[in-house]
Amino acid sequence: MPPRLTAMPPRLASPAPRIGPAQGDARAQDRERDRVKPWRAWYRTARWRKLRRKILARAGHVCEQTGVPLLGRAPAPDSAVIDHIRPHRGDPALFWDEDNLQAVSKAWHDGAKQRAERAAGD
Repeated sequence: MPPRLTAMPPRLASPAPRIGPAQGDARAQDRERDRVKPWRAWYRTARWRKLRRKILARAGHVCEQTGVPLLGRAPAPDSAVIDHIRPHRGDPALFWDEDNLQAVSKAWHDGAKQRAERAAGD
């Protein structure tokens, strides 16, 4: 009787389980951040929108760090970002403090500000 053919064992290991949202799934990443940091909901309130307009008007729609006119619409580099000078880390007093807010360009906020915060360990 001739030998029987048998299935070859797989040569590749099964992929490691994925933890968290898939790369590039911005909505899922936002939902996860919201779950971990519930204060992020404050950015979606009418109170924040009103305060944001007030800070932009106070700055004359000009970046307080670079002097660039804040004319763009997100995600443009010259779009307006209202930045917390001192990180609030969920502290409502710091979050809503007008003296702790500045109008800056998205380019400055996403570049120089983020580098400084990472260097400081914030």
